[in-house]
Amino acid sequence: SAEEAARKKKAQQEKVKAYRAAMSAVLAKKAADSYDSEMLELTTAMLSNNPDIATLWNLRRTCILQRRNEAPSDSPELQQLFDKDLEFTELCLRVNPKSYCAWHHRCWILENAPSANWQQEVDLCTKYLKLDERNFHCWDYRRYVVAKAEVPPEKELAFCTEKIEKNFSNYSSWHYRSQLLPILYPNVDDPSRPISEEKLKEELELVLTAAFTDPSDSSAWFYQRWLLGYAQPELDLASFRLDSKTKLAVVSFTKPIQLTGGDYQLTVSGCDNCNEITKWKPFGQSEQGSYTTTWVLQDNLTLLDDHSKDAKVTFVTANGGKHELLLQRPSPEVAVGLKKPKFGYEFGAAIVEVLKAQLISCEELLEFEPDSKWTLLTAALLMKAIDPRAHYATIRSHLAKLESVDSMRQGYYRDLASKWAIERQLEQWIEAGDLTAEIDLSGLDLTIIHYGPYLATANGLNLARNRLTDR
Repeated sequence: SAEEAARKKKAQQEKVKAYRAAMSAVLAKKAADSYDSEMLELTTAMLSNNPDIATLWNLRRTCILQRRNEAPSDSPELQQLFDKDLEFTELCLRVNPKSYCAWHHRCWILENAPSANWQQEVDLCTKYLKLDERNFHCWDYRRYVVAKAEVPPEKELAFCTEKIEKNFSNYSSWHYRSQLLPILYPNVDDPSRPISEEKLKEELELVLTAAFTDPSDSSAWFYQRWLLGYAQPELDLASFRLDSKTKLAVVSFTKPIQLTGGDYQLTVSGCDNCNEITKWKPFGQSEQGSYTTTWVLQDNLTLLDDHSKDAKVTFVTANGGKHELLLQRPSPEVAVGLKKPKFGYEFGAAIVEVLKAQLISCEELLEFEPDSKWTLLTAALLMKAIDPRAHYATIRSHLAKLESVDSMRQGYYRDLASKWAIERQLEQWIEAGDLTAEIDLSGLDLTIIHYGPYLATANGLNLARNRLTDR
């Protein structure tokens, strides 16, 4: 009613008036450099109603630090001061359990107090997560206090499992699990992979149960993508080409670097004028001093015949890491080399069988829910992990369907299809053995070019009949 609306408006105006008066008083005391008990009381009253005013928390910390500096280090009143403020943050978190400011202030108190009971904080998190198991602020805080309390990762993994079994739709718990598993079950045979094959098999079975309990929930699907995914490559040489006839050398890396500004070493055996690192320039429109994956050198470059058999590029990083790339000599004027990129994990036979079983489950679910976006995407990811060549046509079909089923993410699916199409062509080109041959990427409906650092050795690149645009 109009009367009720008027009453609410008046109450809101009174709150605004009170807030402005209190803030004016606080700022006046700040200007006077007066961080006394009244300042603490003012901030207490205001933060109790709205714990998300960062300025007030900053002033409150100044008040506490001033008292800490004035009191003897062994004073019991000092510990009481911090304990009291710890209790105050609990009051504020009841007002807003997801207050960034209140959680941050709690961390600050514990770091600056004479002593801190870290296990008590772990127990507090357990209590809070019983009330709301998806409060990501509390999960983040839990990781912080668990590290301080030195809680064994085995115990935390059990806690994660308990929360997941209670509610599969718990992004924070799945995420925490992905951080704990590499610590407890590392892959000693392949450090680039997060966990061992044996544990991976167990996790795939767990995530399948979660995913098919509610196919529309994305949390378990995301976790499965982490299990099947591939981490970003470490810094390494990707490719190299030198042509003494055109007086041009090109070197590419797996990650953008500032080659001439960092403490790097780059040497090319059997080449005059290649080893002065300051002469290398960033490729394209990049300015000197910028980070890029590809660097070029234009100079009077000469390849020495007596180094044709063992010619190589050596790259040494700032921390002493050494990377080498063997070179081929397809002609007297040209030297090229390339490290085959890792397009994904190569799983053992036992894991592949699990993936095949999960693919069958996805296909069965698609018979009942043909437009389930998570099932379509997961089926495509599973096929790529099992045998990308054999399933290529079906993978492209699934991604094309996702463009219409999930049109808000149409660009993502097109870019993903582009990436996988380039992987297929690049792999075939590398297997052909001629690293200077033209790479044919025509007619693939590409929207983006992936793996650019690996294309630098080719004589040409055919990009006709694609959907590439400037971005």
